Amino acid sequence: MKTEDSQLLRAIDLAGTFVLAIQGASIGAEKNLDFLGVMVISLVTAMGGGIARDLLVGEHPPEALRGWPIPAVALAGGLFTIFSFHVIEQVPEMALLTVDALGLALLAVSGVEKAIEYKLTPIAAVIMGAIAGTGGLTAGEVLLAQIPTILRTDFLASAAIIGAIAMVIARKLGLGANWSALLGGAVCFVSRTIAIWQHWHLPTPHLH
Repeated sequence: MKTEDSQLLRAIDLAGTFVLAIQGASIGAEKNLDFLGVMVISLVTAMGGGIARDLLVGEHPPEALRGWPIPAVALAGGLFTIFSFHVIEQVPEMALLTVDALGLALLAVSGVEKAIEYKLTPIAAVIMGAIAGTGGLTAGEVLLAQIPTILRTDFLASAAIIGAIAMVIARKLGLGANWSALLGGAVCFVSRTIAIWQHWHLPTPHLH
């Protein structure tokens, strides 16, 4: 992997980790967990998707467990949320959901980029994008004994998949790594944001 590509992946990983740490800590605080509980949910949400991605592509130990930057950023995001939760509570829900969409887009892009680094198939790259983007939130929800959002009607994993597909196609067409990542992230972010705004949901089967 080129140095600039590696730096891009690291920057995307760190930015996505921080955003998802805030999301996880917010969820934990809303569930009235104690300090430790909030931090656990925050760290799991922030790093779970990346760890799952790395394990599946064969990177051992995972990036998040091999160095200090990702755990440090996750801790910073969790602590920031805890000590400013009274401010975050006043932020409009749409704004918070938009930030969540940004975290989803960043981690989905990182999943695709890591799959490309390991020369996986295009389908595997899309799957890695979806897992990296939604894996942490799913793990956090499982710890909270909730049915994961991606298994319900929310347009979450779908947005990650759409963005990942756009990024894979862009790379196959010869677009540079940076532009492909920007395109894939933008498609994911816009898809998720519009889905929230328009209340899009996947069809739910009704058994009679």
